[in-house]
Amino acid sequence: MRLTVLTALAAVAAAPAFANPTPSEICASAPEALRAIAATADASVQRKALRDIQLGEALCEARNRPEAARKFRAAAAALGTDLQTAMAGVTKTAAVQ
Repeated sequence: MRLTVLTALAAVAAAPAFANPTPSEICASAPEALRAIAATADASVQRKALRDIQLGEALCEARNRPEAARKFRAAAAALGTDLQTAMAGVTKTAAVQ
């Protein structure tokens, strides 16, 4: 019984670590996820989000991943979501295919 409780507590403690993607994961998945959401946004929101996505991609290529993550988070906020939620949508879609 005690081992089961400790295992459950360890799993709960580790869950937030899995929920927060690393900057490398963000650079790999965020642009696609955010573009999919932006495709259905209003024109002005779409322009702002796409600008932040493009800047984020350029920062990823320059290996400035923390700043790229900030740009992707800004794009997600402009689209009315957060980055984790946006990236989770791509992960679910990819798993279904």
